[in-house]
Amino acid sequence: MASDTGEQKPIVVVGAGIIGAAIAFELRRRGEDVVLVDRDSPGRGASYGNMASIAVTEFMPASRPSMWAQLPRWLLDPEGPVRLRPSYLGKLTPWFLRFVLASRPSRVRALEAAGAVLCGRVYEDLLPLLAAAGAADVLSEEGCLSLYADDTEFAADREHIEVVERFGFPHRLLSGDELRALEPAISDRIGRAVLFPQNRSVRDPYRLVLTLVDRFLAAGGRIETGEVAEFERDGGDGAVRALRLRDGRRIAAGRVVLAAGAFTGRLSRRLGEPIPLETERGYHTQIADPGIAMRHSIIWPARAFMVTPTAGGIRVGGTVEMAGLDAPPDYRRARVLVKRAREALPGLKTDGASEWMGHRPALPDTVPVIGPSARVPGLFYATGHGHLGLTYSATTARLIGDLVTGAPPPIDMTPYRVNRF
Repeated sequence: MASDTGEQKPIVVVGAGIIGAAIAFELRRRGEDVVLVDRDSPGRGASYGNMASIAVTEFMPASRPSMWAQLPRWLLDPEGPVRLRPSYLGKLTPWFLRFVLASRPSRVRALEAAGAVLCGRVYEDLLPLLAAAGAADVLSEEGCLSLYADDTEFAADREHIEVVERFGFPHRLLSGDELRALEPAISDRIGRAVLFPQNRSVRDPYRLVLTLVDRFLAAGGRIETGEVAEFERDGGDGAVRALRLRDGRRIAAGRVVLAAGAFTGRLSRRLGEPIPLETERGYHTQIADPGIAMRHSIIWPARAFMVTPTAGGIRVGGTVEMAGLDAPPDYRRARVLVKRAREALPGLKTDGASEWMGHRPALPDTVPVIGPSARVPGLFYATGHGHLGLTYSATTARLIGDLVTGAPPPIDMTPYRVNRF
């Protein structure tokens, strides 16, 4: 437990998911005294059940003109890719209005560019981080296959492919026969595909978090399990001097990084700096004995699901449910995804499968907040990564590491500032 004795107080990183674990590990590598704090065991939030994808081509903002044409149909379909619980509509409205504003064409282009900058340096940051953690073998060698039943489905996804082309990310068009030569388990009804070779997957994302935390601890880092209840502020400049946990423990702090995923918004409000952060609740089904073999991950845009070989089996996931942090899971969402996955993988078996729900931290413009507080000296944010927490983790750690230690970041940080809303 840290105290106020001595001149140098530790950096406190709040949140031990993939983002917080990577930041804590990176800061400790730089010789900083770091305490990692989480309300639960490391990696038990969204990082436990994400789709294990380094998805460098998936940076398009969710709010865009083409999406609005489909949204009414999605919302009216009980098995659609987006579900809004009616009881949550009132609370969601302010976030939703910002989501609408983000769809202006000029804004969409700027948001695409901001996402592409982060995705463009993913491996430049990820490979050294994994090597330093002794975890280079967690990455697969295979990419992701995007599936299309016919030319109509391919045309409907053309906007995404054009954005990928514009920013220079590699991809390759495949015929149905070429696709099944790579993945024989895929149904004959899939007529074509696109291979994104850089969208590699992680063999077990939860184990990756545990590895980073273990290396952090072995290097002299410290971890505290408990929920942050309040912040002690300096009477002069308002900086955070310490964090109080729910059980009364006190952790002295020199600088603070809030990386608590979808729960970061609750913490930032206590500091007088509200962030329009929502949770996109996502579901997965983990299948230990699927009855098929897969090397690549697959995504079928028209059916809005993804399948990834990870965690010793295969994982079927996707969907967006807007229902807040406190509503109970609706596992019918997971079962819909499995039903759709069987359309692409007719030999898929699901005996003994397990279901999971997690909270993706979602900002209305899809671009994460990475950088210093606009109101509190010595406070930094790393949140709102949405579907790309695993993808952006090492790059976020590099950028926060630079900002916290006073080094110049390698990119312009303006698009990721907290006060852009």
